[in-house]
Amino acid sequence: VFANEIICCGGAINSPQLLQVSGIGNAEHLNSLDIPVVQDLPGVGEDLQDHLEVYVQWACKKPISLYPALSPWRAPKIGFDWLFRKKGIGATNHFEAGGFIRSNETVKYPNLQFHFLPLAIRYDGTAPSEGHGFQLHVGPMGTDVRGRVKIKSGDPLEYPSILFNYLSTSNERKEWCEAVRLSRKVIETEAMSELMGEELSPGPEVQTDEEILDFIAKEGESAYHPSSTCKMGVETMSVTDANLRVHEVKNLRVVDASVFPYVTNGNIYSPVMMVAEKAADLILGNSLLNAEHVPFYKKEIKA
Repeated sequence: VFANEIICCGGAINSPQLLQVSGIGNAEHLNSLDIPVVQDLPGVGEDLQDHLEVYVQWACKKPISLYPALSPWRAPKIGFDWLFRKKGIGATNHFEAGGFIRSNETVKYPNLQFHFLPLAIRYDGTAPSEGHGFQLHVGPMGTDVRGRVKIKSGDPLEYPSILFNYLSTSNERKEWCEAVRLSRKVIETEAMSELMGEELSPGPEVQTDEEILDFIAKEGESAYHPSSTCKMGVETMSVTDANLRVHEVKNLRVVDASVFPYVTNGNIYSPVMMVAEKAADLILGNSLLNAEHVPFYKKEIKA
């Protein structure tokens, strides 16, 4: 590649993979794959972080959910309305209500995120039961779990080995038990009493910590927020600097969620856009705006 500067925007999985197959990464691992080492950066692919989530589902006692929309006979009209009129139930993802909550009184800042969906449905599009229902999507935001992305060969087309390490720490397991119990507590309020039917998932028989964690292990799914595999910083395991440049490598920047020092306390779309806009200003040499000093919460780094 001949260019003044290379900008890698592969995301938290592909960016570390691309760096590694190009000889930038842990020298010992690269040597084991007979890849010439361009720069020994042991942090490439390390510190993988993500948000895991599950849905807690209930039957709805009133016929007001989106259940009728699951009928295959309604699909053509839903698609037509969205494609040609830009309206109808296909014009939204329906996660229009949500919030953040603290898992217990000792937590200083909300560490759980809720999304509410007026339909009981699985990610694969199947419903847990016949009839109307609704669900809460919930998951801990401040995970202390760390995984990694590691290439298996020098072939850029071969998928890398990805280890998320979900549920591998006592703190994450504790927060998950709290998350499921708080989900139930939210729906069991008086405001929802006219709507709440039987619990469909995980089901009323799931009560102990062990039972809840077994449910999470089987049903938990990624929220698709992988981050931090080329993290910004100055310590040994960092990969990029404050200008998004790869340490000790000329004319190479990484601009995506992999540069996050740690995953954000919520969805990553807006923070990724912020990183991209900042990168654009740095690359173009635009003058920076005056600094604004506003209060914010800085979470404790657990790992």
